[in-house]
Amino acid sequence: MAGELLRDLCRREGIQSNQLILHSDNGSPMKGATMLATLQQLGVMPSLSRPSVSNDNPYSESLFKTLKYRPSYPLIPFARVMDARDWVMRLVEWYNNEHRHSAIHFVTPTQRHEGLDEELLIKRKAVYETARDRHPQRWSGATRNWEKIQAVHLNPDKADAHQKHNSEVIIQNKKAA
Repeated sequence: MAGELLRDLCRREGIQSNQLILHSDNGSPMKGATMLATLQQLGVMPSLSRPSVSNDNPYSESLFKTLKYRPSYPLIPFARVMDARDWVMRLVEWYNNEHRHSAIHFVTPTQRHEGLDEELLIKRKAVYETARDRHPQRWSGATRNWEKIQAVHLNPDKADAHQKHNSEVIIQNKKAA
């Protein structure tokens, strides 16, 4: 079933071979021969979590934190599997279509995925600039930055530091050569 789901997702999203990495835990369904064969057939690179590394997939960890802090998070176990599935489906619907993410300037993942974010951000920028022009006394500086975020990082400082370190290593290697 997981293989069928993955094939369907790749087809619907137009994912080409060697374009996707599927990150998962070390559970037997993800390590099974059928799933690995499906991944290989689709050109999807498997990536399994390392034992005892809680932030191996920071995007999933961020989603889990959001899930756990929702007011609707159940305090008692679900009575049936279908109850759990229904709750998760509602959560995913909310997360993708209603929850505005600060890291992408308060648009939803669906708006971002469908390319609707750029037009929304342009309109927001115009609203802020108009408000500032009409009431400059209310503003002590520039308006909020509504430019489209090109790349998203959970820990941008660490990503920038890693990139800077790699650049320094390349420069050092060139000097040594």
